[in-house]
Amino acid sequence: MIPRILPPMDDQRIGAFLEDLASASPAPGGGAAAALHVALGAALVGMVCELTLGRPRYADAQERVRVARDRAAALRREALDLADRDAAAFGAVAAAYRLPKGTPAEQAARTDAVQAALRGAAAPPLATVEAAAEVIRLAQGILEGSNPNVRSDVGVAAMSGRAGLDAGALNVRVNLALLHDRAVAAAAEERLAAVAGPARDLADHVVAAVQRSVERVAD
Repeated sequence: MIPRILPPMDDQRIGAFLEDLASASPAPGGGAAAALHVALGAALVGMVCELTLGRPRYADAQERVRVARDRAAALRREALDLADRDAAAFGAVAAAYRLPKGTPAEQAARTDAVQAALRGAAAPPLATVEAAAEVIRLAQGILEGSNPNVRSDVGVAAMSGRAGLDAGALNVRVNLALLHDRAVAAAAEERLAAVAGPARDLADHVVAAVQRSVERVAD
């Protein structure tokens, strides 16, 4: 099935995107969903920052929170772009698989095109993982000193980042598994592991800290 030409994520309403996601078209798919998780996490970081900035009670954290807000806004835009890039990369893979293979020369050309497309398809989800890790770090950075009334949203931001990270990592590995160049695959897997492992631990730390703060309030 040929992927449809879709409007950029930044121009779509969420309902329209979800309709596309639920359709029979293979794109947008899991890669775009992973990137959307990252965008949601970044947006929540931005919300917490906006509800903290300009309030005298949080004066000591203003500069740190302002920096986090600005970076979260950039990451939100980046994540939406990654969703578009992921759909385009899938289209390139699909196009490569549709190339003719009737002769040995055509088979060789098709194999080269497929392998190049697979290498390209691993790039957006890997960038999604890296963006997700940064969202998680931003959530950790505003955990203390930000408005406690929205501390649970810091936890949800970290959880959204973690979801995007895990989904992005899965999509990376799906593409790497099909690569013939195992050295390229191993290098990408090493890069993935270096980012994903620490970020997962940090997300768990943020969520646990938020949960403890909620329990203290309940007591």
